[in-house]
Amino acid sequence: MRENVVDILHACPLFAQVPPSGFARLVAMARLKRFPKGTLIFRAGDECPGVYVVGSGSVRIFKTGSGGKEHVLHLAGPRETFAEMAAIGGFPLPASSEALAESTCVLLPRDSFRQALQEEHSLCLGMMTGMAFWVRQLVGLLEDIVLRDAAGRLARFLLQAPTDEQGRTVLPGLKRHVASHLNLTSETFSRILRRLLDARLIAEHDDTHLELLDREALDRLAKGIYPRL
Repeated sequence: MRENVVDILHACPLFAQVPPSGFARLVAMARLKRFPKGTLIFRAGDECPGVYVVGSGSVRIFKTGSGGKEHVLHLAGPRETFAEMAAIGGFPLPASSEALAESTCVLLPRDSFRQALQEEHSLCLGMMTGMAFWVRQLVGLLEDIVLRDAAGRLARFLLQAPTDEQGRTVLPGLKRHVASHLNLTSETFSRILRRLLDARLIAEHDDTHLELLDREALDRLAKGIYPRL
């Protein structure tokens, strides 16, 4: 169990620059958590339990509007974190989270984590580099929503999505969750996906596995320099 914790934390970009002493402290406080598919890990407004690091599976972080409509803020897969801002800032959780598949996560308990940040300056400095990686991802998402059309957003997402052992692109959640994350309606998502299939830029093996047949064309589409589909 402890070896799994070490492997998960080692793979996480947020802690990639943390020195050995700080990393050892993280390992000492870490707890391994397993969530069956469909588990609501926490709700918006709950007290933050700590920082979660995904080892396997997929977790949806989402907000629910007053009318019950949900918007997916983030789809956290292996190596990624969630609830880190609430843990560092010491405020209630701003969003809810749900395991989209059977998932294994490492939990760094909030109080122990905040105490380590206060006492280990090298840990703070190491994490600043990791936080820059997280901010870059956020800027990329905002850039997608503001500057890219629907096809460009989906193309960029597919190029950056994780792959399986066969090299196939794996959607980290249901298509409607991916659509929400990209600020698209399910209908628009399905229409653009069909156009990519018809143009033979991608091939669909099942609901969650895709093959990217022409990465160069997808990259041009993501950059807005490919003819409109």
